[in-house]
Order: sequence, then C-alpha cells, then structure tokens
Amino acid sequence: MKIIIEKRKAAGGKLSIRLVYYYGHKLDESGKVKHTRDREKLDLFLYEKPRTSIERQHNKETLQLVEAIKAKRLVEHQSGRHDFKTSNQVSGSFFDLFESLNKQKESLARSTYNTWMSSYKQLRKFDSRPELTFEDVTPEYVERFKNYLQFEAATKREIKLTQATAGSYFSKFRAVINDAVKKGFISPNPLSEISNIKAEDNKREYLEISELRRLVETPCRNDILRRAFLFSCITGLRFSDIQKLLWTEVVITDTGQRIVFNQQKTKGLQHLDLSDQAYSLLSDRESSKPFYGLKYSSYNNVDLLRWCRDAGISKHITFHCGRHTFAVVQLNNGVDIYTVSKLLGHSELKTTQIYADIIDVQRKEAMLKIPDIGL
Repeated sequence: MKIIIEKRKAAGGKLSIRLVYYYGHKLDESGKVKHTRDREKLDLFLYEKPRTSIERQHNKETLQLVEAIKAKRLVEHQSGRHDFKTSNQVSGSFFDLFESLNKQKESLARSTYNTWMSSYKQLRKFDSRPELTFEDVTPEYVERFKNYLQFEAATKREIKLTQATAGSYFSKFRAVINDAVKKGFISPNPLSEISNIKAEDNKREYLEISELRRLVETPCRNDILRRAFLFSCITGLRFSDIQKLLWTEVVITDTGQRIVFNQQKTKGLQHLDLSDQAYSLLSDRESSKPFYGLKYSSYNNVDLLRWCRDAGISKHITFHCGRHTFAVVQLNNGVDIYTVSKLLGHSELKTTQIYADIIDVQRKEAMLKIPDIGL
C-alpha cells in the first residue's frame, strides 16, 4: 500500500488535508488503468499563504503531525489493525502541546498567562512521567486529574487550592484537550461526559456610596493607588486596564471625554465615557500614562487595607472590589443589568447576574428591617 498526503483548497485561504491510500491498480474492460484507493479526511488545515510567524509555525507543526499520522497508518496496515473510521489517535506528546499553547499565551494579561503556567505545573506534579501521549488522555485520566485538583493539589506553600482556582486550572487543561481534538490528535473527545469544576459562590465585597465618600475624605499615603482605586470604583475598570491605560487612548470630544481601549483580559475593544470626577483622577500629561508608576504588589494591597481602616471600613477590600462597587452602585441606581454588563465589558450576561443577586439580597434585607408596629 502507498499513502500520499493530499492538500485541497478550502475557504478562508486555507488548505484541507487528507490521506490517500493506494492499494494498487487493474485494467478495466476497456483496457484503461483503474486505481484502487481510499481517502481519509484529517481534521487539520494549513495556511495556503502564511503571513505571520504564528501561521508558519502552525504549518510546520501540522505537517509534522500529518507525517506522524501517515507513518502510523503504514504500521497499522502492516499489522492489519487499520480502521479508517476510528484510528485517529496518534502517539505524541500532550505535554509538548500544552507547553506550546502556554507560549502562545505570553502576550495575554500576566495573570492569565500565570494561570496557564500554573495549570501545566499542576499537571506535571500529578503526572511526573517524561511524556504523556495523546492516547493516554482517556476519560479516566481526565477524571483522575480533575479529582486531584479538587482534593489534593496545593500551592508552593502547601495551601490547598480553592475551588475557584481548581476550576480555573482544569478549564485550561480542558482547552488543551479540545485543541488536540480539533487538530486530530485525540478522538473521540474524552471530555464528552466530564463537566468542569464548578466554582463556589464567594462573597463579593463592595463599598457603599457612604463608604466611598469616607475614602475620598481620608488621606492615603499612596496617591497613585488612591486615584487608581477610586477610578475603578466609578468606571468599573480592572487593575490591568487602568495600569496600561495611555493618554493616547483618552479622547476629548465636544460632549466630554472618553477612553477607547482594548481590554487586557478579553482583548475586546471598549468605548467608555468618563464623568468629570473620573477624568479628574487622571494625572497631567507629563507622562504617557495617566496612572504612570502603578504596579501590582503586596505593598499596594496593604496600603489599600490601611486606607480603608483609617476610613473606618472593616471590610476586606482588594483592588478588584472597585469593580464590584461600580456594578452594585449602578444597579442600585436603576441602571439595567444589560447596560451594566456592557459597561463592565462582560461577554456574557450571566457573568453580571451575580451582582443582580446581590441587589436582590439587599432588597430582601431592607424589607425585613421594617420596624415592629405591634401587630
């Protein structure tokens, strides 16, 4: 038997790939040569005219994979084990694929990249073998790793992972498996009967308007932190978006001022109008960034807690609580949940629903506070 790799034009400037199996030929009744062949379509593609280094690397890795599949098919044919419909799994390194995807995440927000790396490190702690083949990634293997993350995995300081962290790591592991399935490394998908790790509903701390006003009136020894946190509370922006904000993204119009930027976490383009009080928190234009010098550090977390304490606020406030504060304040002031979702840059409305649940709890508590009238 002979196998050749066939590339065919597909939509979007791509080439689909299939293997063509030649079993020989014979002459038909008219004396013409008739080939006996079969084809196997691979769930893979090449860029017809790769323009970037990422596309060229994709083509290189895909061709290597196709060659591996071709070699495996030849071995299967020789041993009589070949089944065109089901033998899509190939021997290869799942660890290598995970590392490759990790490298692609370097351009994302640091926190996102760190989550990918931590997920991979937990997998290597769970499985210390030199290699993990795609054939080894079975539903049983996936279930065992899921249980490991939920009940055994720990941080460097030997602190057990929270449910939310375990769920985040497992979702990255699932993403690698789905990528392997998409590329034809694994079939069928071992995740088909396995659910994600559901995060526990943690309490989201936020500040009331009265507490925000106390903060404004209370001195803070870290002026950049003070301005950035208050800016988050009245705009809903994440720390990462405030930190990277450039003056070139601040647009002055006839009706006011707005910022036009790409969210660091989702990469989505966001247009956000700034109130006068939000604009007043920006620094002068001597530097390229309105919050130049803002850095994530444990010292900032301590300064924020000390500032809250000095203002008489005992809640455990982190920088991300500014975003929670914005959402709750907006909903309390009658802004509909769809608009709040858009202002926060959420891709799904259900992400914003947690804040609506907070409002419902507040309303219930308010109703139960009606004084006893002697009935």
